[in-house]
Amino acid sequence: MRAFVITSPHQACVEEVEAPRATAGEVVVDVLRAGVCGTDMEFFSGHMQYLHDGNAEFPLRIGHEWMGRVSSVGAGVDPAWIGRRVTGDTMLGCRSCSRCIDGRQHVCADRTELGIRGGRPGALAEQVAIPVTALLPLPDAVDDALGALVEPGGNALRAVRGAALRRGDRVLVMGAGTIGLLAAMFARADGAEVHLLERSARAIAFARSLGFDSVWTDADLPVLAWDAVIDASTAESLPARAVDLVEPGKRVVFVGLAGAPSEVDTRMIALKDVTAVGVLSASGGLEGAIAAYASGLVDPRPLVAATVPLADAASALAGERPEGSGAGPKMHIDVSR
Repeated sequence: MRAFVITSPHQACVEEVEAPRATAGEVVVDVLRAGVCGTDMEFFSGHMQYLHDGNAEFPLRIGHEWMGRVSSVGAGVDPAWIGRRVTGDTMLGCRSCSRCIDGRQHVCADRTELGIRGGRPGALAEQVAIPVTALLPLPDAVDDALGALVEPGGNALRAVRGAALRRGDRVLVMGAGTIGLLAAMFARADGAEVHLLERSARAIAFARSLGFDSVWTDADLPVLAWDAVIDASTAESLPARAVDLVEPGKRVVFVGLAGAPSEVDTRMIALKDVTAVGVLSASGGLEGAIAAYASGLVDPRPLVAATVPLADAASALAGERPEGSGAGPKMHIDVSR
């Protein structure tokens, strides 16, 4: 089968590789669509931390935002899965440690991460193998584009849940990239008053085109009482800014990752009695994202700027956009092309 393989920083191509077989407890999925995210771009550039701490190495097959159709099943798997449209969890725990047993498989010390950690081949390929326990069926109301947006949606939904918003609460989302915009969409669907903080003029204009009127730069951010602040940025300075801005006794959620350590004054967290929440992965938010998409409560398809064939994956990872692309932050790969 064809698969996208990164061999070293900025070096990648589509190769013919051995197709996966469904082993016991697993299925093989014919991948239809996959998304490109910041983690994938960091792998392509060689900056991803996992490459430097031993959790990943080249050659690498990426792809963890995906959807497709089950084509075969292994021993012990219900054959009724065959033919179903699905997506799946990225975080694959050992299923036997205390963390996995109580539902924290996404932080299992021995986990693999599809297309990210532990050498597990990702979905930027014609087929991908995945444990049936990680599968989620997609209803007909969730088309292929939405299906490939479930994983980032699950991350954003978990961030909004971590903010513990009530209807009418005022939330500031820092960063108007894919996760920030998705978080803003979920928060708006929950009845919150949503504001965004962004520095890119292009991203500000796009956020406003989605109906978010309160999009600010740091220079014009109004002085308001923020019931929650969600940091979905990659800026080193914003985690501390989030703690500074949030109302005492309220919540800060950290879902974005900076390229270098961020300094946060924990005295401020204690003296303001702030709850700080960290979010890793979409685990626990995937089903909710699917339900919100299926009902039409949240429709993130405008975030997809373009969908390109597998042969153009390297260009997408390098940040290139084909002529006629939209203004959204997300690129999709049509693996069948």
